[in-house]
Amino acid sequence: MPVAIITGASKGLGRALGEALAARGWDLVLDARTEEVLRGTAKELVAHGTRVEALAGDVTDAAHRSALVAAARALGGLDLLVNNASALGAEPLVRLEELALEGLRWALEVNVVAALGLVQEALPLLRASGAGTVIDVSSDAAAEAYETWGGYGASKAALDHLSAVLAVEEPGLRVWAVDPGDMGTDLYAAAVPDDDGPRPRPESVVPAFLRLIERRPASGRYGAPSLLEA
Repeated sequence: MPVAIITGASKGLGRALGEALAARGWDLVLDARTEEVLRGTAKELVAHGTRVEALAGDVTDAAHRSALVAAARALGGLDLLVNNASALGAEPLVRLEELALEGLRWALEVNVVAALGLVQEALPLLRASGAGTVIDVSSDAAAEAYETWGGYGASKAALDHLSAVLAVEEPGLRVWAVDPGDMGTDLYAAAVPDDDGPRPRPESVVPAFLRLIERRPASGRYGAPSLLEA
């Protein structure tokens, strides 16, 4: 069975992707900060007949990252690492003139530093896999200038660049930065609580991620809407 680590997996996109992979026979190591919600998600995914290890914790904690990789090793290795856990830096989002520097540091710590730390921890297992893959979940805010999205967008732009460099340094792996597009998630609700307009469910973009995993195109940055239209 292939094995995946998914961070931020108790709900939203992480949970939806975990559901799809479990249905396809993947064994999973799931991470999230809220233990009760994560346990509930794991219980539902186990119903697909796969092995699911749910480890509650904070991806900025080096010991927690080591535990995630150790759990994957115990399942037989690691084929896919999905860096999905994210922090906004301010909730709700604010203009740069109001953005607390501590909030910006936290967004960078979660979205960039912790993601790289988990990649570093997982590299031996990914290299040993015949199809080692890293998916770094990005955002259109990494490439476009949206008012109030500066801190979060800067952190995702940094993650995009790390993904591109990792792809050059690790040609034996696939490394994809993926912009999932507009989604109705708790993260978006926290970012813009006054925007109650309808948004696509995270499940609607999962087929784009599955297309990447199944077809294994070259490393690079991809947008889920374009993949769904292809």
